[in-house]
Amino acid sequence: MRAATAVLVSLIWPAGLLAQQTERYSLAGDEVAIYNLAGQVRVEPSQSGVVIQLTRGGSDAGQLRIAQGELDGRQTLRVIYPADQIVYSPSGRNSSTQLRVHEDGTFGDDEHSWNHHERGRRVSITGSGGGLEAHADLRVQVPRGQRVCVYLAVGAVTVTNVDGELHVDAHSASVNATGVRGDMNLDVGSGSVGVTGAEGDLHVDTGSGPVEVARFQGRRLLIDTGSGEVTGSELQAKELSIDTGSGDIKLTGVAASSLALETGSGSVTADIRTDFQSLNVETGSGDVAIKAPPTLGAEIQIETSNGDIESDFPMLVTERAPDHVTGRIGDGRGRIAIETGSGEIRLLKNSN
Repeated sequence: MRAATAVLVSLIWPAGLLAQQTERYSLAGDEVAIYNLAGQVRVEPSQSGVVIQLTRGGSDAGQLRIAQGELDGRQTLRVIYPADQIVYSPSGRNSSTQLRVHEDGTFGDDEHSWNHHERGRRVSITGSGGGLEAHADLRVQVPRGQRVCVYLAVGAVTVTNVDGELHVDAHSASVNATGVRGDMNLDVGSGSVGVTGAEGDLHVDTGSGPVEVARFQGRRLLIDTGSGEVTGSELQAKELSIDTGSGDIKLTGVAASSLALETGSGSVTADIRTDFQSLNVETGSGDVAIKAPPTLGAEIQIETSNGDIESDFPMLVTERAPDHVTGRIGDGRGRIAIETGSGEIRLLKNSN
């Protein structure tokens, strides 16, 4: 499909006036992708069609070029910055982000770039100093069932009440999503992630930064962060998997069939409200506290190299040693494996 474009500014206007104008673009297609190196991105619902409202900012805003067209089967809008040094002051005076950008303005997801075999030019985005002082703030309106990919290097992404399939790829930016219906993939190099009231599969992958998920309902909830605390509340999923290289995992009000919780260094606490088929918990160093329903039944293996093991549940012990316990709780239908390199392990009854 061809994309329709309407530009509401004149390129001969002074840069100061240009930066205050709003440009409007439309994209048509089963899947669309939007690329922008610096700015604020708001993703909101619309009745029909993908509509993008773009507001330029910075003293050099007039130098930005907007490109559209199909790339690798997706309709795209690309904000092209004609410089290798870009200044975006809202990111903070001492901030610095480097990445590779292709000449067509694409970056991040090489799998969907027609010239993915080319590494592109190296671009640096800083909060101060010399360079192109320009950015673009985007308001992206998305109809129900639409597949949308948003690529942002520096800034922030906010998603509100969207019903569709969403992929966000950010290098150094915070991402916050509220009331999303449909599958969502959030890939952040550095920055905090917050998701509230989402329904559908959710996959969060961050290099560093805290992750918080509340009132989630879906088939799969997957969180993987290199460094950062993960907190969750009122989570319902068939599969729940959380892996952080360093940071605590804190969960309350969990209902899941399969749970895998792992941290390289940090404590793990989880309040599980329903019976489950499997629970795997592992931490290199830190305490583990699991609350489970009084009706819990599972084959159990608990291990700690240095710490006490405590259980509120009557257990038929088949093997006991100072650093591990193997046995069965109740009918033994489920499976529990808990391991910590150093820390106390507690298996407790919750109040419900």
